[in-house]
Amino acid sequence: MAEVINFKDIKDLDAAAIDAKVSELRKQIFQMNMEKATSGIEKPHGLKVLKKNIARLLTVKSANK
Repeated sequence: MAEVINFKDIKDLDAAAIDAKVSELRKQIFQMNMEKATSGIEKPHGLKVLKKNIARLLTVKSANK
């Protein structure tokens, strides 16, 4: 399931890696939303964790500019 990404782990990534991770997380959100709409998901808080991870990644990316 979705795990919280720490800032210290993100700081080691470059901009391309951050973009790839954000894209991957957005795909996971889409899949979870589809699963939620069709059959329901076991851990709905996973969506919130994914969204916060994307926010963390984009925050570090914008701070590194």
